[in-house]
Amino acid sequence: MYRTVKRALDIVISLSLLLALWLPMLLVALLIRIDSPGKAIFAQTRVGKDGKEFTMHKFRTMYQGEQRVTRVGTLLRGFADELPQLWDVLRGEMSLVGPRPVLPGEPMPLGEFTPEQRKMFSVRPGITGWAQVNGRRAVPWNERIEMNVWYAQNLSPALDLKILAMTVKTVLSGKDNE
Repeated sequence: MYRTVKRALDIVISLSLLLALWLPMLLVALLIRIDSPGKAIFAQTRVGKDGKEFTMHKFRTMYQGEQRVTRVGTLLRGFADELPQLWDVLRGEMSLVGPRPVLPGEPMPLGEFTPEQRKMFSVRPGITGWAQVNGRRAVPWNERIEMNVWYAQNLSPALDLKILAMTVKTVLSGKDNE
């Protein structure tokens, strides 16, 4: 039952945020284009629910073809660069809360995940999640996977609200921004 309610909330919240933030997002896209050549939106293949690949979107924060962060990217990283993922939520590829979607083959090919570890793919990936609010990249992969499995097995409105509150606190504090 909660999965149906969760999806309905994802639609209502992501649509509301997209409608409220369309102008600031347009301005960010223009600033990215002015700051450096290339597209404003970065698209990348990720692994989602049931192990299916999908295209995830972010504001581009790096120079194209380089591993250097742009000036605008420095301001966006860790919170605003994820805003285009609201569209991915609306499309049903992602949720507001869930395990972060991994790159294909990261940290290992899908077939190498144990049956227990694959449980993390039983829910839609999220813009934020339990592993993100509990250390993000500072936590080794095996622990992140364990946290993602735990989240998938303990899915509840209270847990999602807790993760959202922890995310807001992290973003507002500026702590742990990528």
